[in-house]
Amino acid sequence: MASTLGVAVVGFGWMGRVHTQAYVRLAHHFPQLGLRPELVLVAEEVPGRAEEAAAQFGFASTTRDWRAVAADPRVQAVSITAPNFLHREIGVAMAEAGKHIWIEKPVGLSAADASAVADAVAKAGVQGTVGFNYRNAPAVERARQLIASGEIGTVTHVRVRLFSDYAAHPDGALTWRYERDRGGSGVLGDLASHGADLARFLLGDISALIADTAVFVPERARPTGATAGHARAVGGELGPVENEDYVSCLLRFASGARGVLEACRVSVGEQNNYGFEVHGTKGAVFWDFRRMNELGVSVGASYQDQPVSTVFVGPGDGEFGAFQPGAANAMGYDDLKVIEAERFVRSVAEGVPYGATLGDAVRSAAALDAMSRSVVSGGWEGVGG
Repeated sequence: MASTLGVAVVGFGWMGRVHTQAYVRLAHHFPQLGLRPELVLVAEEVPGRAEEAAAQFGFASTTRDWRAVAADPRVQAVSITAPNFLHREIGVAMAEAGKHIWIEKPVGLSAADASAVADAVAKAGVQGTVGFNYRNAPAVERARQLIASGEIGTVTHVRVRLFSDYAAHPDGALTWRYERDRGGSGVLGDLASHGADLARFLLGDISALIADTAVFVPERARPTGATAGHARAVGGELGPVENEDYVSCLLRFASGARGVLEACRVSVGEQNNYGFEVHGTKGAVFWDFRRMNELGVSVGASYQDQPVSTVFVGPGDGEFGAFQPGAANAMGYDDLKVIEAERFVRSVAEGVPYGATLGDAVRSAAALDAMSRSVVSGGWEGVGG
């Protein structure tokens, strides 16, 4: 019989719900895990929200103060799904309390914040997993293998895109996401962080970049009450949008490859248009999140006029076999978080990191910091981390 792992969730908006659902589903898809998550405590400051979560999912206890999670001996592992400005404080406190952490990207507002959490995790000897969920798609993992095997030759360039319309409506409420002190660098932290991680996951370290950013919706109405997700507000006091709606940058990789990363949160007509195109000296590979279980693959010896084939991933790719028995049976977004949960819990069970780590978060955040510096300097910036 599997041992239990006392789990808490801090912040119960949409992402807190996704983490909770992933814990519940682990036994269904990964019955071989040596640890079984037990929902012990949910922390949420909005009145009534934690109680609703407990009623729906079966958390044993609720609290409005995340500090109670750090002090609770029943809790061994914590999902941190609170707003960005709280990541550092909560992450460090949980690690220092000896709790393993599964924390959402971008892990704070800067590389310094991500590094602080990474250092606390390392010092405490606990495990730390980060929510870079798109790298968990079986098609992305297959693409990485194709690239590493040399089937498309030496990689020459990549284009990574993340376009969304979640902030396109002018009545979108002026929540913490649009404030520099609480939301950080806007679409950089929200979407480009995923792009930087995907680029590194596929091609290796980014050495330098040059970036441009813009704000296209400069004012929004302040909400009059608690919000969740991307709420709208009409008639409230207008306030300035302090962080970025759009970013584009050119990338140089340590390998010598080149790249383009572009992200926007106000793209009318674009719903989660995320993906990449990787070109090599002999072929190419293409992935679109909206067709998550497919890869466009061009390999061979034709070079010119070489066709692209659509490949459906199957049980031999990544963790696909834990969800579906054969190719072309679709997986979805929430399944990627179940894979992430499995890697987090397996890290705790075995004492060895699996999946995206705090080190990956630091490197992604270093790229975001370099983007911000580049906008000010107008030139190329090195990427540390």
